[in-house]
Amino acid sequence: MIEAKKNTYTGDGELSAPSRPGSKDLSFRQGDYLYIDTYLGNLDFIGEEAVWHQDKPIWSMNYYGVKMADQVPEGFKRCLKGALLKAPVEAPYRGPARYSGAGLEYICSWKGDIELFEGKEQIMENGRVIYRLVFHEGAIRST
Repeated sequence: MIEAKKNTYTGDGELSAPSRPGSKDLSFRQGDYLYIDTYLGNLDFIGEEAVWHQDKPIWSMNYYGVKMADQVPEGFKRCLKGALLKAPVEAPYRGPARYSGAGLEYICSWKGDIELFEGKEQIMENGRVIYRLVFHEGAIRST
């Protein structure tokens, strides 16, 4: 998943054909694995990351983000992507617990493990929350 994220949104990957009207989709395939991140919106947005193994869905995460400032600072995207590039291997959902970049502070917390988890992240500027995102999900099992 970390490699997939580095080759899609976090790494400025190219958009795939949209799967739904108005969606932005990014995909990455490596061997028997396929990763797709699809989202709607850009100021307030909602999306899903999913992983398939041999064309069977095995994992997914839903997320909803809100930009809470009238104007987003110039370094916002750089801070967010910098944090996402530092996702811990044991918890590759979003970024690390803390990250600073472009004069902003990124904070992420979660509970659970790759099988079932939930969490939130935020970016702060001078102690004020300017962005918030919640995420949840885990393993997919089929009969």
